[in-house]
Amino acid sequence: MNAIHARSQLRYWPTLGKETLILARACYHPGMPVPRREFLALAGTAAIAPLGVRLAAITAAEEATTMYGLIGKMTAVAGQRDALASMLLESTQAMPGCLSYIVAADPADADALWITEVWDSAASHQASLKLPAVQATIAKARPIIAGFSNRVETVPIGGYGLAKTAAR
Repeated sequence: MNAIHARSQLRYWPTLGKETLILARACYHPGMPVPRREFLALAGTAAIAPLGVRLAAITAAEEATTMYGLIGKMTAVAGQRDALASMLLESTQAMPGCLSYIVAADPADADALWITEVWDSAASHQASLKLPAVQATIAKARPIIAGFSNRVETVPIGGYGLAKTAAR
């Protein structure tokens, strides 16, 4: 394929534009023509590469304004679920960025709690783990925590109880 042939191909794929023509010229060598399939693969890659850059920029911007959710199951040592729930609820005061922190008893498991959290960002959640009150609660609760399971990260988009300004 030569550069003239590549120009004629642009009539069939006008959306590929100048990047494709530049790629065609770069790939062309009189002694080694580029096979059609290879050209199409390279042209397709050149055409969509700028989209990846734009998507990465959008993703970074969205992360800065996207809420962060966490749902997890915590199991207490036998008979200590209520004590553990009480400790967790005491530490929920004054956590910057926390929009919702729900501690719920599992009706099917006498020792399990489900914790559902909504934060204004993942960074706020990470920062909360360094707060002295949260560190103290973790240290106090550790002896009666038997384990963790079913941890799921979410991206909340709104709902009853969340401020309308918190949604994207």
